[in-house]
Amino acid sequence: MSDPSPENPAPQPLRSKHTSNFPALLEQLGISVLVTTYQAGKLVVLRSAGDSINTHFRDLPRPMGLAADPTRLAVGAAHEIRQYRNMAPVVRRLEPPGRHDACYLARAAHLTGDIDVHEMAWAGDELWFVNTRFSCLCTLNGIHSFVPRWRPPFVTALAPDDRCHLNGLGLAPDADGKLTPRYVTALAATDTPQGWRQHKKDGGVLLDITTNDILIRGLSMPHSPRWVNGRLWLLESGTGGFGYADLAAGRYCSVAELPGFTRGLDLFGNLAFIGMSQVRESAVFSGIPIAERALAERACGVWVVDIRTGHTVAFLRFEDAVQEVFAVKVLPGLRYPEIAPEDPKLLADSYDLPSAALEEVPAALRLAGQSVSPAASSDRPAGP
Repeated sequence: MSDPSPENPAPQPLRSKHTSNFPALLEQLGISVLVTTYQAGKLVVLRSAGDSINTHFRDLPRPMGLAADPTRLAVGAAHEIRQYRNMAPVVRRLEPPGRHDACYLARAAHLTGDIDVHEMAWAGDELWFVNTRFSCLCTLNGIHSFVPRWRPPFVTALAPDDRCHLNGLGLAPDADGKLTPRYVTALAATDTPQGWRQHKKDGGVLLDITTNDILIRGLSMPHSPRWVNGRLWLLESGTGGFGYADLAAGRYCSVAELPGFTRGLDLFGNLAFIGMSQVRESAVFSGIPIAERALAERACGVWVVDIRTGHTVAFLRFEDAVQEVFAVKVLPGLRYPEIAPEDPKLLADSYDLPSAALEEVPAALRLAGQSVSPAASSDRPAGP
């Protein structure tokens, strides 16, 4: 490693501070939290460790969109989507013994090209994601870079020029009760290359992709629509806002305003886990209300808000190296998961098999140094 210099500065420390109740909150709920930060190039796991939060980092190239549940994980990185699976037998090989309750091991990487993957979600076994550069929603088929499935009615061409900055994706139950893609957010209803940049202060829209209707207009950089318990929650990032959509009236109702650019949202019970970014002055963030606050008044981290009152329950604040958060995802039932390093030895003798094939593997082998796990898609429960 070369010595630090103005051309090659020393890496900044990855530090954080949190409210004293945050570790106990995670422990009480039986959860951990995943966070992506493309600015720092990290996938972060927030885990309770006694009286503190263990912030466990894994390096990834520009990680943004995130889809995760207790069995699987997908991350949208610079030019690819990486997929992982929780392989329980690998847990017993981790140090220290008995500490971890899950281990996500790399299974596949799909090269998408530079498409600026934003939010992602599983609908059953199908992974959907926002292709922001081409202004559309997509899935994968294992052959093509991506498969366009929907784009806003005001976008007239499939072109890599980020016409409206499509960004947020939310699922909702269909007539049969299955979760399917339903809501999206965009920074403006524009159809010219980078056209959204002229309208980011108040040109944001919320759309229903099943009807192509614009449900709400006039939002400030909206993100992260989430349908939970009969209500559509979302973030008005440009104001540091968290609230819900009054769909009958066609308006956004604020529940809380937080000290940062709100982006990345997951709900668990009556709590909202919200990502926040400090957002320094730049061409992207200039001219929006949150950027008008003093830099010292803007924070980066994960805030926990009671959706009934809008009050902050707990928070974790990143310092130094991390100034922007993109995605936040709660892992229910997992208190101390591991994102396994891409260790050649671990990858070489960890096997993911369908249940029928697993029955033919000798029990002694399953309990030996190798890790064998059931993994057929039919073995998985439906998506979250």
